[in-house]
Amino acid sequence: MKNILSVENIEKYYGKKEVITKALDGISFKVDKAEFVGIMGPSGSGKTTLLNCIATIDNVTTGNITINNHEVTKLKFKKLDKFRRDELGFIFQDFNLLDTLTGYENIALALTIQERKPKEIDSLIKKVAETLGISDVLKKYPYQMSGGQQQRVACARAIVTNPSLILADEPTGALDSKSARLLLESFEKLNRSLEATILLVTHDAFTASYTNRILFIKDGKIFNEIVRGSDSRKEFFNRIIEVMTLMGGDVNNVF
Repeated sequence: MKNILSVENIEKYYGKKEVITKALDGISFKVDKAEFVGIMGPSGSGKTTLLNCIATIDNVTTGNITINNHEVTKLKFKKLDKFRRDELGFIFQDFNLLDTLTGYENIALALTIQERKPKEIDSLIKKVAETLGISDVLKKYPYQMSGGQQQRVACARAIVTNPSLILADEPTGALDSKSARLLLESFEKLNRSLEATILLVTHDAFTASYTNRILFIKDGKIFNEIVRGSDSRKEFFNRIIEVMTLMGGDVNNVF
Protein backbone atom coordinates (compact mmCIF):
# COMPACT_ATOMS: atom_id res chain seq x y z
CA MET A 1 0.00 0.00 0.00
CA LYS A 2 1.28 3.47 -0.88
CA ASN A 3 2.42 5.63 2.03
CA ILE A 4 0.62 8.99 2.14
CA LEU A 5 1.79 10.48 5.45
CA SER A 6 5.02 9.93 7.32
CA VAL A 7 5.65 11.73 10.63
CA GLU A 8 9.20 11.22 11.86
CA ASN A 9 10.28 12.11 15.39
CA ILE A 10 8.67 15.54 15.45
CA GLU A 11 8.95 17.90 18.40
CA LYS A 12 7.27 21.25 18.94
CA TYR A 13 8.28 23.84 21.55
CA TYR A 14 6.49 27.04 22.52
CA GLY A 15 7.77 29.93 24.58
CA LYS A 16 11.20 31.32 25.40
CA LYS A 17 14.19 30.01 27.33
CA GLU A 18 12.74 31.02 30.68
CA VAL A 19 9.43 29.22 30.09
CA ILE A 20 9.39 26.51 27.41
CA THR A 21 6.45 24.22 26.75
CA LYS A 22 7.07 20.97 24.88
CA ALA A 23 3.80 20.40 23.01
CA LEU A 24 5.01 17.43 20.92
CA ASP A 25 7.66 15.02 22.12
CA GLY A 26 9.19 12.70 19.52
CA ILE A 27 6.03 11.60 17.70
CA SER A 28 6.39 9.17 14.77
CA PHE A 29 3.76 7.30 12.75
CA LYS A 30 2.69 6.55 9.18
CA VAL A 31 -0.63 6.59 7.31
CA ASP A 32 -1.14 4.61 4.09
CA LYS A 33 -3.49 5.38 1.22
CA ALA A 34 -7.18 4.77 1.95
CA GLU A 35 -6.66 4.57 5.72
CA PHE A 36 -9.14 6.27 8.05
CA VAL A 37 -7.14 7.17 11.15
CA GLY A 38 -8.29 8.90 14.32
CA ILE A 39 -6.22 10.93 16.79
CA MET A 40 -7.53 11.15 20.34
CA GLY A 41 -6.29 12.71 23.54
CA PRO A 42 -7.35 14.88 26.47
CA SER A 43 -7.33 18.66 26.33
CA GLY A 44 -3.73 19.88 26.16
CA SER A 45 -2.40 16.52 24.97
CA GLY A 46 -0.97 17.96 21.75
CA LYS A 47 -3.43 16.45 19.26
CA THR A 48 -4.47 19.80 17.76
CA THR A 49 -0.83 20.96 17.58
CA LEU A 50 -0.01 17.72 15.77
CA LEU A 51 -2.80 18.27 13.26
CA ASN A 52 -1.75 21.89 12.71
CA CYS A 53 1.83 20.81 11.98
CA ILE A 54 0.65 18.18 9.50
CA ALA A 55 -1.67 20.78 7.93
CA THR A 56 1.33 23.18 7.56
CA ILE A 57 -0.56 25.74 9.68
CA ASP A 58 2.22 25.46 12.28
CA ASN A 59 5.91 24.55 12.00
CA VAL A 60 7.67 21.73 13.83
CA THR A 61 10.74 22.56 15.93
CA THR A 62 12.54 19.37 14.91
CA GLY A 63 11.67 16.30 12.86
CA ASN A 64 10.15 15.72 9.43
CA ILE A 65 6.67 15.40 7.94
CA THR A 66 6.26 13.94 4.45
CA ILE A 67 2.93 13.88 2.58
CA ASN A 68 2.69 12.07 -0.76
CA ASN A 69 6.48 12.33 -1.24
CA HIS A 70 6.54 16.05 -0.37
CA GLU A 71 8.65 16.90 2.68
CA VAL A 72 6.36 19.65 3.91
CA THR A 73 8.69 20.82 6.66
CA LYS A 74 10.96 22.20 3.93
CA LEU A 75 8.37 23.85 1.67
CA LYS A 76 8.25 27.66 1.54
CA PHE A 77 5.87 30.37 0.31
CA LYS A 78 4.43 29.68 -3.18
CA LYS A 79 5.38 26.00 -3.15
CA LEU A 80 3.69 25.62 0.23
CA ASP A 81 0.53 27.39 -1.01
CA LYS A 82 0.39 25.12 -4.07
CA PHE A 83 0.93 22.05 -1.90
CA ARG A 84 -1.97 22.96 0.41
CA ARG A 85 -4.23 23.63 -2.58
CA ASP A 86 -3.42 20.41 -4.43
CA GLU A 87 -2.63 17.85 -1.73
CA LEU A 88 -4.75 18.68 1.34
CA GLY A 89 -8.47 18.83 2.10
CA PHE A 90 -9.71 20.50 5.28
CA ILE A 91 -12.88 19.90 7.30
CA PHE A 92 -13.41 22.13 10.33
CA GLN A 93 -15.85 22.08 13.24
CA ASP A 94 -17.53 25.34 12.17
CA PHE A 95 -18.04 24.42 8.46
CA ASN A 96 -16.35 27.60 7.07
CA LEU A 97 -18.75 27.91 4.14
CA LEU A 98 -19.15 31.27 2.39
CA ASP A 99 -22.64 32.61 3.17
CA THR A 100 -22.98 34.42 -0.17
CA LEU A 101 -22.39 31.26 -2.23
CA THR A 102 -24.69 28.30 -2.81
CA GLY A 103 -23.64 24.79 -1.86
CA TYR A 104 -22.64 24.16 -5.47
CA GLU A 105 -20.56 27.36 -5.60
CA ASN A 106 -18.86 26.62 -2.28
CA ILE A 107 -17.77 23.22 -3.57
CA ALA A 108 -16.79 24.64 -6.98
CA LEU A 109 -14.53 27.29 -5.45
CA ALA A 110 -11.64 24.89 -4.81
CA LEU A 111 -11.82 23.58 -8.39
CA THR A 112 -12.05 27.10 -9.83
CA ILE A 113 -8.84 28.04 -8.01
CA GLN A 114 -7.21 25.04 -9.68
CA GLU A 115 -8.44 26.42 -13.04
CA ARG A 116 -10.48 23.33 -13.91
CA LYS A 117 -12.81 23.47 -16.92
CA PRO A 118 -16.53 24.17 -16.26
CA LYS A 119 -17.71 20.77 -17.57
CA GLU A 120 -15.16 18.99 -15.39
CA ILE A 121 -16.20 21.05 -12.36
CA ASP A 122 -19.86 20.23 -12.90
CA SER A 123 -19.18 16.51 -13.30
CA LEU A 124 -16.99 16.30 -10.20
CA ILE A 125 -19.46 18.21 -8.02
CA LYS A 126 -22.41 16.07 -9.06
CA LYS A 127 -20.44 12.88 -8.38
CA VAL A 128 -19.33 13.86 -4.87
CA ALA A 129 -22.74 15.34 -4.04
CA GLU A 130 -24.42 12.05 -4.91
CA THR A 131 -21.92 10.12 -2.77
CA LEU A 132 -22.60 12.38 0.22
CA GLY A 133 -26.36 12.66 -0.29
CA ILE A 134 -26.44 16.44 -0.77
CA SER A 135 -27.62 16.76 -4.37
CA ASP A 136 -30.84 18.38 -3.15
CA VAL A 137 -29.05 21.25 -1.36
CA LEU A 138 -26.59 22.31 -4.07
CA LYS A 139 -28.76 25.30 -5.04
CA LYS A 140 -29.32 26.36 -1.43
CA TYR A 141 -27.32 28.89 0.57
CA PRO A 142 -25.76 27.83 3.90
CA TYR A 143 -28.48 29.59 5.94
CA GLN A 144 -31.06 27.41 4.17
CA MET A 145 -29.30 24.18 5.20
CA SER A 146 -29.20 22.22 8.45
CA GLY A 147 -25.89 21.96 10.30
CA GLY A 148 -25.42 18.42 9.05
CA GLN A 149 -26.04 19.46 5.44
CA GLN A 150 -23.57 22.32 5.77
CA GLN A 151 -20.90 19.99 7.12
CA ARG A 152 -21.46 17.50 4.30
CA VAL A 153 -21.11 20.36 1.79
CA ALA A 154 -17.85 21.27 3.55
CA CYS A 155 -16.86 17.61 3.28
CA ALA A 156 -17.62 17.66 -0.46
CA ARG A 157 -15.50 20.80 -0.84
CA ALA A 158 -12.60 19.03 0.87
CA ILE A 159 -12.76 15.86 -1.24
CA VAL A 160 -13.72 17.22 -4.69
CA THR A 161 -10.14 18.11 -5.66
CA ASN A 162 -9.04 14.53 -4.88
CA PRO A 163 -6.44 15.55 -2.27
CA SER A 164 -3.84 13.11 -0.99
CA LEU A 165 -4.95 13.64 2.60
CA ILE A 166 -8.12 14.94 4.27
CA LEU A 167 -7.65 16.54 7.69
CA ALA A 168 -10.75 16.74 9.88
CA ASP A 169 -10.63 18.72 13.14
CA GLU A 170 -13.52 17.80 15.49
CA PRO A 171 -15.92 17.69 12.47
CA THR A 172 -18.92 16.54 14.54
CA GLY A 173 -18.38 19.03 17.37
CA ALA A 174 -21.15 21.41 16.28
CA LEU A 175 -23.65 18.75 15.19
CA ASP A 176 -26.53 16.98 16.91
CA SER A 177 -26.30 13.20 17.26
CA LYS A 178 -28.31 12.39 14.11
CA SER A 179 -26.34 14.82 11.92
CA ALA A 180 -23.08 13.55 13.40
CA ARG A 181 -23.99 9.96 12.53
CA LEU A 182 -24.90 10.91 8.94
CA LEU A 183 -21.61 12.79 8.55
CA LEU A 184 -19.58 9.89 9.90
CA GLU A 185 -21.37 7.50 7.55
CA SER A 186 -20.42 9.90 4.76
CA PHE A 187 -16.79 9.69 5.86
CA GLU A 188 -17.04 5.91 5.63
CA LYS A 189 -18.40 6.19 2.07
CA LEU A 190 -15.58 8.53 1.05
CA ASN A 191 -13.03 6.20 2.56
CA ARG A 192 -14.44 3.02 1.01
CA SER A 193 -15.86 4.21 -2.31
CA LEU A 194 -13.33 6.91 -3.24
CA GLU A 195 -10.37 5.53 -1.24
CA ALA A 196 -10.02 8.86 0.56
CA THR A 197 -7.24 8.98 3.15
CA ILE A 198 -8.61 10.66 6.28
CA LEU A 199 -6.91 11.83 9.47
CA LEU A 200 -9.50 12.85 12.06
CA VAL A 201 -8.92 14.56 15.41
CA THR A 202 -11.65 14.03 17.99
CA HIS A 203 -12.22 13.74 21.73
CA ASP A 204 -15.41 11.74 21.19
CA ALA A 205 -15.33 7.93 21.36
CA PHE A 206 -18.48 7.56 19.23
CA THR A 207 -16.88 9.58 16.43
CA ALA A 208 -13.59 7.70 16.75
CA SER A 209 -15.37 4.34 16.50
CA TYR A 210 -15.97 4.99 12.78
CA THR A 211 -12.22 5.04 12.05
CA ASN A 212 -10.05 2.01 11.29
CA ARG A 213 -7.12 2.89 13.55
CA ILE A 214 -6.62 5.28 16.45
CA LEU A 215 -3.54 6.99 17.85
CA PHE A 216 -3.91 8.16 21.45
CA ILE A 217 -1.84 11.21 22.39
CA LYS A 218 -0.96 12.15 25.96
CA ASP A 219 1.53 14.80 27.13
CA GLY A 220 2.79 15.25 23.57
CA LYS A 221 3.61 11.57 23.08
CA ILE A 222 1.85 8.59 21.51
CA PHE A 223 0.34 6.78 24.49
CA ASN A 224 -1.28 3.88 22.65
CA GLU A 225 -2.53 2.68 19.27
CA ILE A 226 -5.41 0.36 18.46
CA VAL A 227 -6.59 -1.11 15.14
CA ARG A 228 -10.24 -1.97 14.54
CA GLY A 229 -9.56 -5.05 12.44
CA SER A 230 -12.62 -7.32 12.32
CA ASP A 231 -14.30 -5.70 15.35
CA SER A 232 -17.83 -4.38 15.04
CA ARG A 233 -18.15 -0.65 15.64
CA LYS A 234 -19.62 -1.35 19.09
CA GLU A 235 -16.69 -3.62 19.99
CA PHE A 236 -14.23 -1.02 18.77
CA PHE A 237 -16.07 1.65 20.77
CA ASN A 238 -15.65 -0.42 23.94
CA ARG A 239 -11.91 -0.80 23.29
CA ILE A 240 -11.62 2.96 22.81
CA ILE A 241 -13.31 3.54 26.17
CA GLU A 242 -10.86 1.15 27.83
CA VAL A 243 -7.85 3.08 26.52
CA MET A 244 -9.43 6.42 27.45
CA THR A 245 -9.89 5.09 30.99
CA LEU A 246 -6.23 4.14 31.13
CA MET A 247 -5.23 7.59 29.91
CA GLY A 248 -7.08 9.12 32.83
CA GLY A 249 -4.91 7.17 35.29
CA ASP A 250 -1.23 7.03 36.11
CA VAL A 251 0.72 6.22 32.95
CA ASN A 252 3.51 4.68 35.00
CA ASN A 253 1.10 1.98 36.13
CA VAL A 254 0.01 1.06 32.61
CA PHE A 255 3.20 -0.57 31.34
